[in-house]
Amino acid sequence: MIIVGIGGFLGALARFYLGKWLVHTYPWATFLINITGSFALGFLFALQLSDWLWHFIGIGFLGAYTTFSTFGFECLQLLEQKKWRQAIVYLFTTVLFGILFAALGFLLV
Repeated sequence: MIIVGIGGFLGALARFYLGKWLVHTYPWATFLINITGSFALGFLFALQLSDWLWHFIGIGFLGAYTTFSTFGFECLQLLEQKKWRQAIVYLFTTVLFGILFAALGFLLV
């Protein structure tokens, strides 16, 4: 459990600072973070890491690095602002590319 917590702490920091750096690309900063996290999870899953390393990186770090709640909140904000097209594109590209990049990461191994 401590390993997951340490990984989560580091993943949350990585997500926070990358999000701050990409703040002008709202909501695409979250998109980039979630897609790179999906790729990394697929890649790491295919490597069949030891349990402690999977808990540290896969569950801890990447679990905190990626964020479904922010994605959902940003979709709602776009809808509230009546940016229908951007909300729909954001929704579908995030889900589609998340799956594709997880598969790509897996297949590269």
